[in-house]
Amino acid sequence: MNRRKWKEIALYFAAAIAARAEFAGCYPLIPGVFAAVCMEEVNKTLLLIFSIFGMALFTSVQAMAKYTMVLLITGVVVKLAEWAYKSCRIYVGAGAAAVSVLLLTMAGELLLIRNRAAIWMGVLEAVLVYTLVLVLSPVVHIFLEERLLYVFGKKDTGQTAPEHGEKLQTYARSFSGLSRIFSQMEGMKREFEPEEMGKMQQEITGKICMSCDQCAICWQEETSPMYELFFRLFHSIQKRGSAEEEVHRELAGCCPYSDSIVEEAVGIFEKARLNLAWYNRLLENRGIIAEQLDAMAYIMEDCAREYRDVSQQEARLLSSVKYRLKERGIQVKQIHLYQRHNEKLSLQIKASSKWGNCVPIKELAKAASQGLKRDMVPGKYTRTLVGKEEVFLTFEEDTLFHVLQGVARLTKDHAQVSGDSFSFLELERGECVMALSDGMGSGINACKESEMVIELIEKFLESGFQKETAIRMMNSAMVIQGEDGIFSTVDLASMDLYTGTCEFYKIGAAAAFIKHGEEVECISSASLPAGIFHQIEIEKSSRQLEDGDFVVLLSDGVLDYLRVPMPEETMREILETIECNNPGQMAKQILERILLFTAGKVPDDMTVLVTGIWEK
Repeated sequence: MNRRKWKEIALYFAAAIAARAEFAGCYPLIPGVFAAVCMEEVNKTLLLIFSIFGMALFTSVQAMAKYTMVLLITGVVVKLAEWAYKSCRIYVGAGAAAVSVLLLTMAGELLLIRNRAAIWMGVLEAVLVYTLVLVLSPVVHIFLEERLLYVFGKKDTGQTAPEHGEKLQTYARSFSGLSRIFSQMEGMKREFEPEEMGKMQQEITGKICMSCDQCAICWQEETSPMYELFFRLFHSIQKRGSAEEEVHRELAGCCPYSDSIVEEAVGIFEKARLNLAWYNRLLENRGIIAEQLDAMAYIMEDCAREYRDVSQQEARLLSSVKYRLKERGIQVKQIHLYQRHNEKLSLQIKASSKWGNCVPIKELAKAASQGLKRDMVPGKYTRTLVGKEEVFLTFEEDTLFHVLQGVARLTKDHAQVSGDSFSFLELERGECVMALSDGMGSGINACKESEMVIELIEKFLESGFQKETAIRMMNSAMVIQGEDGIFSTVDLASMDLYTGTCEFYKIGAAAAFIKHGEEVECISSASLPAGIFHQIEIEKSSRQLEDGDFVVLLSDGVLDYLRVPMPEETMREILETIECNNPGQMAKQILERILLFTAGKVPDDMTVLVTGIWEK
């Protein structure tokens, strides 16, 4: 017999012993304990039998008759509620027990025509019964529950959260070690080493000088002028790509095959330059691999510390959540509570509907909020209804702020598509990211470049990478692609909806703006676009947003064609004069003002992104 069965038997005996508790001729514990236990997953027939047995031992026949009727009415009401509504709330069971006690007390006293003061005792007893059920019901539920960490942690996975974290830390250290090995390898070469020059000389002499009768004369003595002439020849070819006339003339005075030697030296140097370029490209790719290994190590370390399993420490809270879900007709198979590094909670549940009906996810979120005593909302990809099939559900602690976004864009005159691409991305960790990329030039090629940039950033961020890491890995992918002209600006604004902090990441992007009421702040950048160099400079800045603030990102085409000495100041004045609380309308009004400066023409692709942030 398992542990829960023994606990159920203990509750049956508690229901029997409850009949011993008498208060002024009343027995409120009988209906109170019965109603609290009846709403759990127990054998209700056995519960009724034990309760009647206890009344037979400790109460009078009249009291036994009264409370037996109360228990029957309460049991029937609970079953009817479960049948009709597919769940039974605690106040339904408590109300059924209290009302039946009151009605039977009033009926008995009226029939016996006794002192009417006894009726008020019945009212007080009903209130006491109602309160007892409200108090005892969660206590009984917690008593029946096994240790949550054991039932829903070790038994299900066979491994605890710390062990997972330790494994991830081990993997992270391994990737970091590989990254250091790649980083410590030989750096890029700009010029040929003396040993390589010697090999080139030996290759030339092996092809031309070995068949010459004067070879021994030219190369036997170390003081031969041929050594100096070859040294000067190599350096002139390395600098100019061809031999200097003076060197060629002096070589012709010493060697009858000077033309062949010069021609062969130029060819050898061309092959050596090509090999050097490929060698440097391999070294550059090695550096990119090292950076990606570092990124993998970082995300593993971040995953190891991102979630901390607090199910054991917060077992009572989880039991409270499970109880409230049970009230709504939800059977919980697994339940885990995690705490993020920012102290916010994440609840993960595997559950199904007990009666096969569909329960809205909002009801489950309400139960989670009440149990955890924090506002919880469904995760990003959580379904809206829970039915008979077991599903995995995630609930995240609700954010302090919410955002609305708007966009307005114009395509360059006579162009088919815009070279600007953008994205609004909401991450599960309570962040809202707005990204804008402007591909070099316009048209289809620029559109493909910017789309690739935005798509890579989206994938990296959704995978859990930090913003800087995602940008660097995106740049690495563009550098590895190796096509000329694949350059794009990157403008990123990440808003923490828990704290209101906004971080800006700029790579060759135009200035961004924050509208604080009537004040406007400009955030500018002077870095180069992505895809040019392996190592990129990311300009990062942070600002604190407040209720009602707006963040505005612009592509280069918006500011470049204002045709004013200080376009940022002009844009600041434009934003100061716009009075609008709708992000979409604000973006359209900004473009309308810009077209006044360009006489209605669109000389380049123009995109305006606006995000407004408000407290909930």
